Amino acid sequence: METLTVGELKARFSEMLARVRRGQKIIISYGKKREKIAVLVPYLKYRAKPERKLGLLSGRSQCVIHKDFKLSDEEMLTS
Repeated sequence: METLTVGELKARFSEMLARVRRGQKIIISYGKKREKIAVLVPYLKYRAKPERKLGLLSGRSQCVIHKDFKLSDEEMLTS
């Protein structure tokens, strides 16, 4: 991963976009201390987060709410 200051990024923007398109990540630093503030990543890597499966405990656990349960929906949500 290459690190560039904001000024360097401005001067070489088209070149850096081409690198990002090829799959590289680029770190952007800012200020005298060159504090790392952002990372340019290919959009497909950013977007392709694995989806979480719902119902992982399906068939492994259960929840029973008895008829004498005295808490309203509002009370349950605020407690």
